[in-house]
Amino acid sequence: MDNVFEKIVETIVDAKGIDAASVKPESTFKDLNVDSLDIAEMVMTLEDEFGITIELEEGIATVQDLVNLINERIAG
Repeated sequence: MDNVFEKIVETIVDAKGIDAASVKPESTFKDLNVDSLDIAEMVMTLEDEFGITIELEEGIATVQDLVNLINERIAG
């Protein structure tokens, strides 16, 4: 499994206390009960983890959107 996806799942599970199995690539943050403050905190954690910058205005609706964005930033 993709390391980026696994780290995002871990971050969501830590923030929301939900079961990791319920986090799928197609899951929306709304489906996971992740609000804008949760997203901001997760983004800061993921930026530190991967050494990248993520703009919150970048249309991140699903877990896969975030995976794709992070992979693009890592690839440079």
